Amino acid sequence: MTPGSNRYSEGPAPSGDYALFPRWFLVVYLLFVCVLVPVYAVQYGWLNFLWLSNLALIAGCAAAWLESRRLASMLAVGVVLLEMGWVIDFLLGLVLLGNPPFGFVAYMFDPEIPLYLRLFSLYHLPLPFVLLWMVWRLGYDPLAGRLWILVGWAVLLVSYLLSTPEANVNWVLGPWARPQELVHPYVWLAALMAGCALVWWLSHRMLWWGMGRFGHVHPRREDERG
Repeated sequence: MTPGSNRYSEGPAPSGDYALFPRWFLVVYLLFVCVLVPVYAVQYGWLNFLWLSNLALIAGCAAAWLESRRLASMLAVGVVLLEMGWVIDFLLGLVLLGNPPFGFVAYMFDPEIPLYLRLFSLYHLPLPFVLLWMVWRLGYDPLAGRLWILVGWAVLLVSYLLSTPEANVNWVLGPWARPQELVHPYVWLAALMAGCALVWWLSHRMLWWGMGRFGHVHPRREDERG
């Protein structure tokens, strides 16, 4: 039984003549990704695509076109709560005239960064809501939580192996834009992985409960026994 409800969607997401997402949404999403990828590749390099938000943006496009319940659910687990932090910091930064209180989005108010690059980064604003809407349409896959923890950890490990102090992708070297020096790098990485796993587990439980109440959850036998 899912937390809070027994509303289940049997079988895979509907397909065929019944489209879960409007055509305009799919086309606009795809066009945006097709423009963003080469721009980011030239400006930041391919390493930049290891950022969880960038991965979620691109993989979310694939999930929408494929109507993949599992992929959409995994991405929602992986980034919705983290992206909400970005959204809140950005909105507060606007209110505080360019001084975001948490520092997550300080680059958005940096005049030395070209305006067009900062405009591209505005995709962070709709991304968590788009992913939630996709999961609401497709249904939530209860396997998403444990699967994303494995995928997310793999991304963090690869980021650690490939990242540079200047890039500090996914903060694997330290918080914000700089490496930390308080503890051994492996200790920081382990703490980061543990913290992310906690956030992802909470995201999974919230999505499982929320979609059980207001959407639908794709069942598994062991879930029904629970």
